[in-house]
Amino acid sequence: MTGNPVISWWMPPLLAVQFLTRLPVPGLNRLSAEQARYGLSRSVIWFPLVGALVGVITAAVLVATAHIWPRAVAVIIALAIEARLTGAFHEDAVADFCDAFGGGHDVESTQRIMKDSRIGSYGALGLVLAVGLRAALLIAMPQDWIMIALIASACFGRFLAVAVMAIVAPAKTQGGGLAKDVSGRTDVMDLIWANLIAAPVLGLFAYWHPAAALLTLSGAVLFLLWFRAILLRRLGGSTGDCLGFAVYGGQLLLLLALLAMVG
Repeated sequence: MTGNPVISWWMPPLLAVQFLTRLPVPGLNRLSAEQARYGLSRSVIWFPLVGALVGVITAAVLVATAHIWPRAVAVIIALAIEARLTGAFHEDAVADFCDAFGGGHDVESTQRIMKDSRIGSYGALGLVLAVGLRAALLIAMPQDWIMIALIASACFGRFLAVAVMAIVAPAKTQGGGLAKDVSGRTDVMDLIWANLIAAPVLGLFAYWHPAAALLTLSGAVLFLLWFRAILLRRLGGSTGDCLGFAVYGGQLLLLLALLAMVG
């Protein structure tokens, strides 16, 4: 029985950047397939920090463009840049998830629809509503909270995906993918590490607005209870699309909670 491949300590965070963004990441082309797979499974604890990086870039674009155009225009430009930065990774997951859970009626049909790359009415409507709600929240967010909202929500969304990996086993579907190759190795200890890594960002958010942080946490607990139940009942576990949906859901939860308190 062979052990895990040997990888350097710096590889998991770089693999997290490579997986979640389209940013060029040097130094990873020499990894073997086994090292890359194992390294990616160890990289999930860094997902919240990569999310914060994405949030910083999106916030910088929004603040810069808001000096030239109205807030609504700046938000659309910032979200477009973010979609290019991430490869619209999570938006695609939202569409696939909505199609599968809207059109499927049992485990087999839900899995079949989720694997279909075509977008249906549920997926199109779900994506428009999700992106539209996020844009509306950012447009309505007070100026003083824009950067905090974007960075903290991006971090929290990726943290929520790690939480889903830790509490829901991968679905028994054909093929590999993130949920099977990565989240199958994720446990509660990984969630604790992800929490510690996310603490500088989420801790500052909680310090600046404890009530909004508490409301976000309460909403996240309810979301995870509902999400775990529906994934096990309708899909038999999680998939990469489910994790992407959790990321977007986490972002919306924090933005909703913050705007409810400061709007």
